[in-house]
Amino acid sequence: MVSGVDQSERFPWRRVAGAAYVPTAAFAIGEGAVIPYIPLIAGDLGASLAVAAVVAAMLTVGQLAGDVPGGAVVGRFGERPTMIGAGLLVLVALALAFVASEVWMLGVAVFVLGLGHAVFGLARHAFMTTYVPLRYRARALSTLGGIFRMGMFVGPLIGSAVLGLGLGLGAVWVVCAIGTVIAIAVLVVLPDPTSVFERTPATTGVIELASERAGVWQVVREHARVLGTVGVGAAMLSLARSARSVLLPLWAVSIGLDGVTTGLVIGIAGGVDFALFFVSGWVMDRFGRLWSVVPSLSIMAIAFVLLAASHDLDAATTWFIAAAIVLALGNGLGSGILMTLGADLADRQNPAPFLGAWRLTVDLGGAAAPLLISLLVSVASIAWAAGGLAVMCVAGAGMLLRWLPRKPRE
Repeated sequence: MVSGVDQSERFPWRRVAGAAYVPTAAFAIGEGAVIPYIPLIAGDLGASLAVAAVVAAMLTVGQLAGDVPGGAVVGRFGERPTMIGAGLLVLVALALAFVASEVWMLGVAVFVLGLGHAVFGLARHAFMTTYVPLRYRARALSTLGGIFRMGMFVGPLIGSAVLGLGLGLGAVWVVCAIGTVIAIAVLVVLPDPTSVFERTPATTGVIELASERAGVWQVVREHARVLGTVGVGAAMLSLARSARSVLLPLWAVSIGLDGVTTGLVIGIAGGVDFALFFVSGWVMDRFGRLWSVVPSLSIMAIAFVLLAASHDLDAATTWFIAAAIVLALGNGLGSGILMTLGADLADRQNPAPFLGAWRLTVDLGGAAAPLLISLLVSVASIAWAAGGLAVMCVAGAGMLLRWLPRKPRE
């Protein structure tokens, strides 16, 4: 039997790039071009600040809904067909968003967009969990997270440039559609990754999932303890990340920034986020997962406190920029950590059912964030929403310090 080190040394990184990284980059740039503008588009359709937060929340709610069937879809059709199908679903959502004339139509479109991205992400995650050796797992997955962050950096800048040309907000949907078409084209042209890589018992587990008995809900019951401890702590990180994506555009609206400036600030922050992805992976592989996730949550807690304390100051715009950069710093230090923790805890021979349950748990936190923001904005203020998020970050860091295993399973 070939040792784990030998397998790692022969691991075909270029083929991984083609199978997972390039389509992810195209998807992420498209998504990054629309996320900062969803609240603004909702506002143009007549939504209040609180309702705009709910519309933005539909992206994460859609991702949550996609986690449940995602494992079964990957098992039945395989990674590449699933990613292609998810891309086509995203194109349908973008077409609906482009023609939306009512707030509820926009909400439905954003929900379907999140659904497609969830299924795409689960297929990609299962592929990486199966083929990447443990020795390089964190770096491979943090690179995947870094590519997503690159999209969150480049996408808003492209969106800002498009709007700067005088085009309407609806143009960002076209930018996202172009990125999605590129991702689908790459997946169609490249060979199926399951035929390119040498198949092992672990690989077979992804392709030939067990029947419905091995579905997500059974896995949730079987792993209730780890999902209820480590999973909930990780969900707090997901909550903070989702809140960051929703809160910053809402904050910009609340202090009177225009769409071009909003996209520019969020894009620059995305550059800081992207720059740290390799550092995150190296820290996780070298020192352990806690050294990435706890600093990530702690720094984001500080940034939310900065926002909460600065909303009504004369220099609110300056503090907004500073807080956006600090949030990006914290988020970048946790690049790939949620995927890495899921891969660490999953059954290597049959990871997709557990990854579906893991992503469901984690995305519950992400889905709760915009709804929590909307609630706090309605009953208190957007500053109170930022303060509440800081508390959630501290709670998540404490849970992971208590329950996260110090060593990943082999």
